[in-house]
Amino acid sequence: MSRESDRIPDRSSKVPLEYVRVPRARIVQAIHLIREHRVLLDADLAVLYEVETKALTRAVRRNQERFPEDFMFQMLKEEFEDLRSQSGASSQWGGRRYLSYAFTEQGVAMLSSVLRSPRAVKVNIEIMRAFVQLRRMVASQADLARDLAALEKKYDAQFKVVFDAIRKLMTPPEPETKRVIGFGEEEDTQSRSSEDA
Repeated sequence: MSRESDRIPDRSSKVPLEYVRVPRARIVQAIHLIREHRVLLDADLAVLYEVETKALTRAVRRNQERFPEDFMFQMLKEEFEDLRSQSGASSQWGGRRYLSYAFTEQGVAMLSSVLRSPRAVKVNIEIMRAFVQLRRMVASQADLARDLAALEKKYDAQFKVVFDAIRKLMTPPEPETKRVIGFGEEEDTQSRSSEDA
């Protein structure tokens, strides 16, 4: 259903494709967490693909049926402002008439079928590798947190006696009750002790 006009021109045609390198660190820095999804913004993808953002979004809008909401969504104004304030570079995404589109990993994979340029294929391969790298890092952090929790439980049990002794030492002693000396009724004794206070 896509037309020849949907094809985005590849500005990197001067450089042979085998020499085109996309730094993975640049891709990882461009991945954001929005609505509990790891996403790349249309402007960042346009830079990676070396095309204009409006050409990329135009191609996506012409193939809207390929991009359900779990593949791509348009950011809310609050989300965009939060992201802009977190990035520290207000001009990075400035001058836009519309809110950015955010592409999930599946949406980025679908972009290669829409863009159909050698550069897009090469960039998409590197983006997929970056997403895999992020998943591995998250998994290793989860393993580390699980190991730390197990160690805490283990050492809490071993040092329970020490912790109990420390807590006992930290607990203030209970006040001793004074024994009343002399004759008198209990009420008199209580009224005297309240007068003393």
